[in-house]
This record gives sequence, structure tokens and C-alpha cells, in this order.
Amino acid sequence: MKKVFTFIGLVSIAAFSNAQIVINEIYTGGGILGATLTNDFIELKNIGSLTSTLTGATIQYGPASGAFTQYHTLPNITLAPGQTYLIQEGSDGGGILNLVNPNLVVNVVLNFNGSNPTVGTGLSIGFTSGKVALASSTTQVTGPFASNALDFVGYGLADQYEGSGAAPSPTILNSITRVSGDSNNNAVDFTIALASPQAGTLAVEDLYNNSPQNSFIMNSLVKNNEIVFGSAVKDVKIYSPSGQLIKASSVKANETLNISELQKGSYIVTGTVNNKPVTQKILKE
Repeated sequence: MKKVFTFIGLVSIAAFSNAQIVINEIYTGGGILGATLTNDFIELKNIGSLTSTLTGATIQYGPASGAFTQYHTLPNITLAPGQTYLIQEGSDGGGILNLVNPNLVVNVVLNFNGSNPTVGTGLSIGFTSGKVALASSTTQVTGPFASNALDFVGYGLADQYEGSGAAPSPTILNSITRVSGDSNNNAVDFTIALASPQAGTLAVEDLYNNSPQNSFIMNSLVKNNEIVFGSAVKDVKIYSPSGQLIKASSVKANETLNISELQKGSYIVTGTVNNKPVTQKILKE
């Protein structure tokens, strides 16, 4: 019997080591009094070297102790290496800043006990302790080595976790964020860091490639402190990658917007062109 259990354990570990799309960040303070962000979020990321696809996958949540209680489905997702996928979850009703262009806004949460679904909001993730799993199906995950558990994160005082210990507890301002790869040890793989929801280096591009007016900014690489707009854009807003609103304006076609006060780095610009929302990423050098 001992050899059989050892073999199963090795198979499970091998399956985890081949995972490419993993849980990259979990924020649980959304909407709590004193929080900046209005919503909890879960961010997925392809940490592999090849494009990877999820089909029929779910996000599942369980409290610090006991079984997983709720889940929601995910659309089919294809992520290139390094690409992230931002999922907007529930809120406690407060906060200041909305998440910027989440890839998925969850509006229906299903309950494993068969009770009526929760409609109009995402998962209400436990603030300091809990369990989150990325699963390959709607089957209830039983633990980190469940056959359908693609990735598993126990945090705070969770009774289940990958490896030697749970990830640390998030705070109102900080999320638990993956350090780099996936060693299948939550205590090692995650740290506390300022919440930084990313619609993805590539995911943001996917958003504006599907918008009614892609490339409404003519110089996505900004070298001279001025953004050049190819169209008249109302309600221009510039956000940091973490979702902080930095600047707001409106411009006419072929006008420029000076951003000399902004530090070098990536920003997300949103606005309205012909009464339709547009989004584009810029890089200031």
C-alpha cells in the first residue's frame, strides 16, 4: 500500500510540474473600508514557454477549514507565454478605484451544496485565510492533489495548501503574489506585495485589437513626453498597471497630451471614440 500511495503522489507532482497556466495573484480586500480597489480579484498567468489553453475550467473557493463551497466557470482561455488573465470577483461595497478592463467580470457564482446561484457578483474571497483552486472541471476539488486541480493556493490559516505551508495572508492594500515559477509550495511560491492587477501585457492588446477604433493613439511608444491621438477622444483616462487613475483629459484628433510628469514605464489609456469605449497600452521611455 505504501508503494501505491507513493506512486500516486509522484504522478500528482509530475502533473503539477507540467502546468503552465497558474494562479499568479489573489487580492481579497476589495471594497473593505480603507481599501483602494473596489473588488477582489484573481489573476492567472502562463508561466510556461508555450502558448497554453484552458477549456471547461473553473475557479473554486473554500473557507480556511472544510470543503470547497463555491465556484464559477471560465470561458475558453488561450494565453501566450507571460500573458495574464484578470478575473474580477466580489466586493464589500467600498473602495475607490475599479479594476481596469478585467478580462472577466464574474456575475454568477454556483454553490456545491446545490443552493441557488449567487447572481450579480463574483466570489467573496476570505480576507485573511482561505483556499482558491484553478480546476479543469466543475467537479468539487478535494485538495491540492485532486485529479482536476490545475493549481491550488491555500493562504493564511488554510487547512490545505501545496507543499510545506500556506501562502501568507493578504491585507487591505496587499495581495499574495507569485514570486516566479511554481515549485508546488505555497509558502515559498507566494509573497505579500502591493496589489497589481494586470489585464496582461498581451491581454490589454487583445482588448484594444477588438475595439471599434484600435490604435487611437498613434505613438504607443512615447519618447518625447507627448501622446499623439489619431482620433478625437472623450474622457481620456490614464491608469497605472495597478489601476490607479493618474491623469484625465479630452483631446481632438491629431492633438497631443503632455505626460512629462509621469515616470518611465507602462500605462493603460482609456477613452471614448464615437461613443464607443477604447483601450490602449502605452510605454513611456
